[in-house]
Amino acid sequence: MEEKKTPEQAYPAALPAIAIRDVVMFPHMALPLSVDRPKSVAAIEAGLAAGRHLLALAQKKPAVNDPAPEDLYSYGVVSVISQSLKMPDGTMRVFLEGRRRVRVKKLALAAGGTYLYAEVEYPEEPVEKTPEVIALMRHAVEIFEAYVKLGTRITLDSTSFLQQMDDPAKLSDTIAANSMFALPDKQDVLETESPRERLEKLIRFLAKEVEILDVEQKIHARVKTQIEKSQKEYYLNEQMKAIQKELHQKDDFSKEIDELKKRVKAAKMPKEAEAAAEKELARLAKMMPFSPETTVSRTYLDWLVSLPWAVETKDEIDLGKAKKILDEDHFGLKRPKDRVLEYLAVCKLTEKLKGPILCFVGPPGVGKTSIARSIARSMGRNFVRMSLGGVRDESEIRGHRRTYVASMPGRIIQSMKKARSRNPVFLMDEIDKMGTDWRGDPAAALLEVLDPEQNSEFNDHFLDVPFDISKVMFVATANTLYGIPVSLRDRMEIIDFSGYTHDEKIEIAKKFLIPRQLKDHGLKEGSLKLDDKGIDAVIRGYTREAGVRNLNRELASMCRRAARRIVETKAASVKVTPENLGDFLGVPKFLDTKASYNAMGIATGLAWTENGGEVLAVEAVAVPGKGGLTLTGKLGDVMKESAQAAFSYVRSRELAPASYVNSHNFHVHIPEGAIPKDGPSAGVTLATALASLFSGRAVKKNLSMTGELTLTGRVLPIGGLKEKVIASFRDEINTVVFPRANLKELEEIPSGIRSKMRLHPVDRMDEVLELALEPAAARGRKSAGARKTVKSR
Repeated sequence: MEEKKTPEQAYPAALPAIAIRDVVMFPHMALPLSVDRPKSVAAIEAGLAAGRHLLALAQKKPAVNDPAPEDLYSYGVVSVISQSLKMPDGTMRVFLEGRRRVRVKKLALAAGGTYLYAEVEYPEEPVEKTPEVIALMRHAVEIFEAYVKLGTRITLDSTSFLQQMDDPAKLSDTIAANSMFALPDKQDVLETESPRERLEKLIRFLAKEVEILDVEQKIHARVKTQIEKSQKEYYLNEQMKAIQKELHQKDDFSKEIDELKKRVKAAKMPKEAEAAAEKELARLAKMMPFSPETTVSRTYLDWLVSLPWAVETKDEIDLGKAKKILDEDHFGLKRPKDRVLEYLAVCKLTEKLKGPILCFVGPPGVGKTSIARSIARSMGRNFVRMSLGGVRDESEIRGHRRTYVASMPGRIIQSMKKARSRNPVFLMDEIDKMGTDWRGDPAAALLEVLDPEQNSEFNDHFLDVPFDISKVMFVATANTLYGIPVSLRDRMEIIDFSGYTHDEKIEIAKKFLIPRQLKDHGLKEGSLKLDDKGIDAVIRGYTREAGVRNLNRELASMCRRAARRIVETKAASVKVTPENLGDFLGVPKFLDTKASYNAMGIATGLAWTENGGEVLAVEAVAVPGKGGLTLTGKLGDVMKESAQAAFSYVRSRELAPASYVNSHNFHVHIPEGAIPKDGPSAGVTLATALASLFSGRAVKKNLSMTGELTLTGRVLPIGGLKEKVIASFRDEINTVVFPRANLKELEEIPSGIRSKMRLHPVDRMDEVLELALEPAAARGRKSAGARKTVKSR
């Protein structure tokens, strides 16, 4: 180590300069440096050779490795190299002592370009010892002591000598050298030549630092308290574990938590769900085992680990196999079967199920639910069914929030748990029978469930984490579309299931219903002998429906009676014929009478109900009065308006003189008054009955009709033509008058029925009357009023 004392002498006007990173040199400041940059090493060597003086300048940007003159500040400190040591690798270690503040006039590379050389001037620092300066000095010392107490880098012992200083310049430079400011702020203090201004700037910077350090201490104290609390809990938990280990026991609650942790890992949940489960487990571990909150937490975790987050069945979409299964399980239903096979074909080609949700609409007992089960069987998927009939609470769909002990997930999540896979065939039964009240609209909640763009993140209120139901194949069933909101109907593709024909019911009974009932009642094949005539008698006398549900019920009753007779009489078999059918099923529920009672004032109409097509009679009579119209038969508002329109139309045709019309009231009645009736399609039937009464011309036998009527006599299209024609055929009424606009629907009618029917399309009511009323010469028995009307005309 080389060390030399430098004698007091005048400071040079030009001297070598060294660039310092991250540090601002002040007068009276000692600074050890480790120098490795070639220019800096050369500058030190030049300084050692020229009186040991060296100019220390701070870099504007510490990251610059080879600073140019413009990269250095214009103020610096003339220092004396008190100690220096050159290392074997060419670097140097030096110890600088700051002496005087200088202003750089010129800074450039020395001859040879090996180091920086500066021309400087020494500013005069005014000697100010005014009361204001003295006050500033005292305040600076006080605030610096506060800064030292809050900070950890400077000891309190190092501040005692400041109180002995009476030179404001030296005091300000010493405080600045021992403070931790930002480099630009320190340089600002260095460049301030007036000691009074330097003290003011120092006080401002120190006050800011004291405020920051005070906040830091508060944060540190708060964090320390939290850490101590966590350490205490950790220590107590470890003690509890150690005690249990010594006693060789572990309570049931801890075992349950360990088991739940294993199940959470095994469930392979998404990250968000797994994080929620782990958070709930941590909460559960801190609870008392028998508190109400523990029950809620346990239930929540049980649901999370029980759901099929990653369980998925492999699709087996084979159209041949699917068609075979559908034909095995269902007779007829060609159009629905074709649509299901088309849907499966698209799924096979696209390898995904995103698309419209299938909605089967039709009367009860036509196979809507069972065909959905067959779809699941043909695809190799699990099947789950959810009945929506009577659901009024939105929470039934979305789940209840975990705010009370009895809260639970909605029906969607419950059904997914039952399905045990995340891609089942999910049947939503009776979707048209949901209600709405103050608890919300469940149909609106289903919009998210049935939207392929949203249901990948279905959020149940109870789970409060997304569950992916986008791979579920949803199938809905309904009896009518009227109970389904338009927005929900838009999410689904409607497939109509019409009623079965009489011949189809016989085939279904022979191939499906009777073998199943024989098996269910323990009867062997051949134990019950029932031929086509017997089945025909059961259908006609004991059932009147579009489907086969009641037929199945009657066959079950027949099998029970047959089983009892076989057991009691030891007979090998029982034969059922139309003659002894009453012994098995009792008195027929429906008389085999034809509904077509067409006569004067009586017309036969066709209606559509949830149970399929129905035949109904419309009767009209005239009684003395003042031209009023009375309607009975429990008619709905729409049918009442249709009757008023029909009455106005018939009056406008002047089929009877005004004196007759004004002196009579007209009563229109539709039998079976206990059954509500509504809809516009009875308009032509009502008009025909009234026209027959007004004109005295009887309605032709073996004829039925349907169509909506306007005041001007136009016949508008109606719905359910297929079901209505089948109902007319069932009652052996072979002539049907219908709106011409419904011609396109004739293809839906089975060809076997269509070929046996006489179907007349019409556009106007005049055509209906021409087809329906007997010619004037062929009038039947007439009332006196009617005869008077005809004579006057």
